[in-house]
Amino acid sequence: MYTQALNQADTGPKVVEDAEKLARFEAKIDAEERIEPNDWMPEAYRRTLVRQISQHAHSEIVGMLPEGNWITRAPTLRRKAALIAKVQDEGGHGLYLYSAAETLGVSREELIDQLLSGRAKYSSIFNYPTLTWADIGCIGWLVDGAAIMNQIPLCRTSYGPYARAMIRICKEESFHQRQGYEIMLTLCRGSADQKAMAQDALNRWWWPALMMFGPPDAQSVHTEQSMRWKIKRFTNDALRQQFVDATVPQAHFLGLTIPDPDLRYDGASGHWRFGAIDWEEFRQVLAGNGPCNRERMEARRRAHEDGAWVREAALAHAAKRRARAAIAKVAAE
Repeated sequence: MYTQALNQADTGPKVVEDAEKLARFEAKIDAEERIEPNDWMPEAYRRTLVRQISQHAHSEIVGMLPEGNWITRAPTLRRKAALIAKVQDEGGHGLYLYSAAETLGVSREELIDQLLSGRAKYSSIFNYPTLTWADIGCIGWLVDGAAIMNQIPLCRTSYGPYARAMIRICKEESFHQRQGYEIMLTLCRGSADQKAMAQDALNRWWWPALMMFGPPDAQSVHTEQSMRWKIKRFTNDALRQQFVDATVPQAHFLGLTIPDPDLRYDGASGHWRFGAIDWEEFRQVLAGNGPCNRERMEARRRAHEDGAWVREAALAHAAKRRARAAIAKVAAE
């Protein structure tokens, strides 16, 4: 495969050595063995992982913002406590993932600079506003539901640190999804106004949730290579279909209507067939033209600037500890 192409290009000693390393790498991938940080890996594999893991980490951190907006306005103390816990979980997920990315030789400072400068992306879904409390329910039900559909296969991704980080993340995301669905269920069993609020939120979040899985397979730049390296286990379209099949019956149980006039059940395949997605909207949001793109990035930059003193204090404290340890070592000798 790759080895053959490499050997055809050159037969020098360095290329032969790289071809042997590549053959061993491919054999590990084919054998379903994990690639670890100290293992040799193709540079393209490393770059792909850095891009994917860092975008995932950025999404967890930026994803705290739409929900954090409702902490002070949650309808009950119970809801407030649950939302605080969820937002805290998302921050932890970002830290796990930044740590996993660092094992690939990139610093956290570099990753964060890429985000703040606009060179790195995060999930398009977090550029939409949370207008009502029902939006918090929809984020848990739809957004975290889509995230789980995407992330459970990542527990078997070929890169060890990423796969291990995903185990805990998926466990916590499952609670987030249940929390969101329970909010929606409560609203749908409440007053007519509450159910209307739930329906309005579903109308606004349904299509952005389907876009979360990325562009259609025919337009995806990275899917084929990521599948070959077993970074991804399913294509964008396959995961999107799984999500629709799982979510439509849940909406019916709530008594809500999916905002898609073309939605129909295909008895022959056992799948729910859905209408065309507005991919131009997806591209515009990714390009920075979504409803909340500027707001989200301004909030992240402000938080980064406001937290500068914490980073400086942590570095100073670490330097003092190292100095004390060095003095103690000299004294012991």
